[in-house]
Amino acid sequence: MYEFYQLLTIAGVFVYWLVIAGISIRVVAKRRSIGVSLAWLMIIYIVPLGGAFAYLLFGELNLGKKRALRAELMFKPYGEWFKKLYEYRQYRPHVASLYGQSISAICEKQVGIPALADNHLTLCSETYEILDQLIADINQAKCTILLEFYIWHPGGRADDVANALIQSANRGVQIRLLLDAAGSRHFFKSHWPKQMKASGIQVISALEVSPFRMFFRRLDLRLHRKIVVIDNVIGYTGSMNLVDPKYFNQDAGVGHWIDVMVRITGPSVPVLNSIHAWDWEVETNQRFLPEPPTCLAHDDSEITDLVQVIPSGPGMREEVIHRVLLQSIYQAQKSIVITTPYFVPSDNLHMALVIAAQRNVQVDIIIPDKNDSIMVEWASRAFFSELLEAGVNIHRFKGGLLHTKSVVIDSNHCLIGTVNWDMRSLWLNFEVTLAVDNLEFTETLQQVQQGYLADADQICPIQWEKRSLANRTGERLFYLFSPLL
Repeated sequence: MYEFYQLLTIAGVFVYWLVIAGISIRVVAKRRSIGVSLAWLMIIYIVPLGGAFAYLLFGELNLGKKRALRAELMFKPYGEWFKKLYEYRQYRPHVASLYGQSISAICEKQVGIPALADNHLTLCSETYEILDQLIADINQAKCTILLEFYIWHPGGRADDVANALIQSANRGVQIRLLLDAAGSRHFFKSHWPKQMKASGIQVISALEVSPFRMFFRRLDLRLHRKIVVIDNVIGYTGSMNLVDPKYFNQDAGVGHWIDVMVRITGPSVPVLNSIHAWDWEVETNQRFLPEPPTCLAHDDSEITDLVQVIPSGPGMREEVIHRVLLQSIYQAQKSIVITTPYFVPSDNLHMALVIAAQRNVQVDIIIPDKNDSIMVEWASRAFFSELLEAGVNIHRFKGGLLHTKSVVIDSNHCLIGTVNWDMRSLWLNFEVTLAVDNLEFTETLQQVQQGYLADADQICPIQWEKRSLANRTGERLFYLFSPLL
């Protein structure tokens, strides 16, 4: 019997070694960034069986066989739709700035979507004004209303939006609502889905979360886009979820969420519509590709907002938004202003910011003073010392959880949308960003950023270096896991 248990022990050790070795080889073979690979290897060896199991669940970009196959088959028809945009007069690469041309070149090669002129953009920075304007546009809708959000949280003005949608559906407007299953779990537990469906609204829960599904796709892939398209002529996107700040996340101790949305009309609206159509088809296998933009005559001397719509996420071309951010930093000559709630940059983005500051570009990063994610808060701090030493200005916003995701380059070009400066947004989530090549709009966004700066405290490099050993230890600990946050 003793020999039997001895053989059983040896067999167990061998199987354990085989599993760990196999998972380790798989981690290395994926050829991701060294930081990501090392973080996973550390988890696998520190928590042997648990780490290996966690890697199988969350370590690879597994969209699921059905969704991945569906997305692959969608590239051709959607690619043909995007190709038609190059034939329109609104495709005018010769009027773009050098910055705009380089960003568009990346996007055209990565996702096949060109930048289009003749848009009109309005920046909305007050939550209740955004909701009021959205309700007004919903009430004027004639044919279709398409909505896509990460979070819909019932209560307050969010319920007024729901009632406006039901009223529109009752008068014959076709409405399709796509919400992330995890982010909008409170909505799906409320009475609203049943009430909306009773009025003819199509309500779909994207990326369902359940123990059964974890064996078929990665559970933490999230639909993080915020898109509204009304009649294919009015669009919204930005950082704001469909929530009333007075009713949302009040127990987190971070204050009201501070957001912006962009209201857009013009040829880029059907492009936003096509992104919603993509997400809807991946989830439901129903195709609703929109009508192409209306081609309007214009005077070459009067150019309105030139907009590059940039979708990113699983099933699409990799790293497009990461490359756009890097190119934006590389091209900056005078200034870079970044607002983000979660700042855990890749090694490449971190180094690009350091180099930008060292070549005398003024770099300002505005983050919340209090964050709703403790792990991200501590991991974020681990990047501060090197940034501060290089001359980067880091500001901690006091007026709530600053949720705006924006980048202004040299005061005349900007990026605005749903992307945070963390690995999750850059590689895992479904996101959308607008690259805007228009001075007037960028100046408006810069004014909003200056308002954030006025309500923020700048970190003093000297005081920062005096922080306690416990804080330094916590920062380094969470830094090790930053590639996975």
